[in-house]
Amino acid sequence: MRTRMLMNVVLCAVFFSTMAMTARADVKLSWAFGDHMVLQRGIPVPVWGTADPGETVTITFRDQKRSATADAKGNWQVKLQPLSVGPAAELIVTGKNSVTFRDVLVGDVWVGSGQSNMAGGTGHYARKDEVLAAMVTAAPYPKLRLCRRGWLEATSGNIQKFSALLFSFGQPLQKELGVPVGLIIGAVGGTPSGRWLSPGMFAASAEIQVLDKKGAIPTREKQLEQHKQRVAKWEEKAEEAKKAGKKPRRKPRGPITVGDLYAAHIAPVVPYAIRGVLWDQGESGTAVPGVDQFTMMGALIDGWRDAWGQGEFPFLYVQKPSGGGCAWDTSQPATRMADAFAEQPAKPNTAASGRYREHHIRIMQHPNTAMVTASDLGASVHPLNKSGYGERACRVALGFTYAREVEIYGPMYDSHVVEGGAVRVRFRHLGKGLATKHGERLQGFEIAGSDGGYHWAQAKIDGDTVVASCPEVTKPASVRYGWGRQHRWANLFNKDGLPALTFTSQP
Repeated sequence: MRTRMLMNVVLCAVFFSTMAMTARADVKLSWAFGDHMVLQRGIPVPVWGTADPGETVTITFRDQKRSATADAKGNWQVKLQPLSVGPAAELIVTGKNSVTFRDVLVGDVWVGSGQSNMAGGTGHYARKDEVLAAMVTAAPYPKLRLCRRGWLEATSGNIQKFSALLFSFGQPLQKELGVPVGLIIGAVGGTPSGRWLSPGMFAASAEIQVLDKKGAIPTREKQLEQHKQRVAKWEEKAEEAKKAGKKPRRKPRGPITVGDLYAAHIAPVVPYAIRGVLWDQGESGTAVPGVDQFTMMGALIDGWRDAWGQGEFPFLYVQKPSGGGCAWDTSQPATRMADAFAEQPAKPNTAASGRYREHHIRIMQHPNTAMVTASDLGASVHPLNKSGYGERACRVALGFTYAREVEIYGPMYDSHVVEGGAVRVRFRHLGKGLATKHGERLQGFEIAGSDGGYHWAQAKIDGDTVVASCPEVTKPASVRYGWGRQHRWANLFNKDGLPALTFTSQP
């Protein structure tokens, strides 16, 4: 009898102990925090998570000890004062329980996002990119850390599972800066930009709201009806293809859910302190009818910055389409896979030929945004030269973000004046001066009169300008250069080895 009573007492104690443990919510943090992480130097560093409502949570790191109280929903956030680079240390989170993160460094943190060219793994691309393969073989990199829903050291094995582009950007950046670098990846292949900003960011864009009020953006119901019509046409074509023994084209995708990928891959990282963002996306457009990539990216960039609350942090993006132009020197590792130089076509370009490329270049008009020129790095939907793309992105970061004395662009259109029957074009980013490559003849310029009919121009470098003329255009009104998705024939560079950017003087 006494034994049974004793057992009941023990069971009751265990039960109430278990109930107490169940009722208590352990202190938890986002997966953005972990062993081997890098914390951003030089700015306040948010640390956040959940706990019991009203619970006091204390963060200890080096000589700082800061506390916060969880709100009614159990959310809490502590901000560490700006940190400096130093030895690895532990970050301890203490509430009713304690969490310790070990081997924590302080340096610079970059977020990589976009679609397949950002998501693609190093292990895959290293098979065709010997420079990338050598970088992997040289691992580990003790001051480089990788984060894909959890932090990892940059060992050879971990690198091979990580983004090839982001690693190729981060490794030379860390070497050049001499401080720890943390890389956080959130990218998904085949995805449009409309899925990478929240519905609130979409709605907050003044430009998008103007389009919506004008009726340029179809309603959800209209989009579904349009999709239904596209699918019906696809089914007819698919049946014809099958009868002909051919593989049908991919079935059209339906309307997207704005913000689903932002919620899954970016929101959990916000507001982790960062130095900037490297973005590679554009092939899949926006997937929102009526909203172009320039407008959508403006809403995305503004929205991300508002969400992070760090002001206008640097936003770097890779030029689209990938490749498509010749290079200054294909003996260099970064440009060794560039398209071969070609003679100028007999006929001038169509009005639409260069619009996509020029439209994408305009994204850099958004504040504190820089483009990673890629026309001379090698083409295809998935360029194999990820080490070259990463090296160029690193170069842009060094010049644009870290104010190093390095030219980051080729000649960029500034203005033009009409001088009789010729057009004189002035450029920014002259670098060491204008130059022609692959022969003495300068190719790629077209001029048009008031009728808008473009003709190939005879062009020559005159100091820091280019003068273009054409016998068929006696009164030129506009000028353009490199006007094509593929423009291997356009051969204006600066002597720093960077290609001139596509432009048109027409709006």
